[in-house]
Amino acid sequence: MNYKKSRRGNAEIDTAVAHALKHSGDPYEITDFSPYGYDERQFCSPGFNLPMGSLTRTPWGRYPEYHTSADNLSLVQPGYLADSFKMYLSVLGILENNRRYINQNPKCEPQLGKRGIYRQMGGNVESKETELAMLWVLNLSDGNYSLLEIAERANLSFERIAEAAVALCSHGLLKEC
Repeated sequence: MNYKKSRRGNAEIDTAVAHALKHSGDPYEITDFSPYGYDERQFCSPGFNLPMGSLTRTPWGRYPEYHTSADNLSLVQPGYLADSFKMYLSVLGILENNRRYINQNPKCEPQLGKRGIYRQMGGNVESKETELAMLWVLNLSDGNYSLLEIAERANLSFERIAEAAVALCSHGLLKEC
């Protein structure tokens, strides 16, 4: 996948797409905005200044059939469509669930074990990552950081951070801003 950033370069959409690509496990390329290419340049023009990037499998002009009569549906493969759809859903999931929270026990780390949300003994990598996600969310939930910002800072997937926030909310430890 290839993503061309919006004119702003640091809009929420730019960060969400970059995060989804990074955590997809697939190869990707991110390029800075240029006023040349697809329609995103129109939406990013100064009169509109909408933060619109372009997420595609192949950037414009990188295959010989582009904008010619040879550009046809035989070039479209079901697996590629499925991969693209999965990536778009991932980005939309991030944008739809990116929230800010306030830690309801901000003066120290709350006792997670007695609430049943901290592993009791031993553990696998997934449970350690889940716990780490909870600790990051608790520590940075002061209303200033979104879940996406926390995920980026913690170098964890957005999904893992969002799951931690849901668990912490269900135990009264977080409140949405």
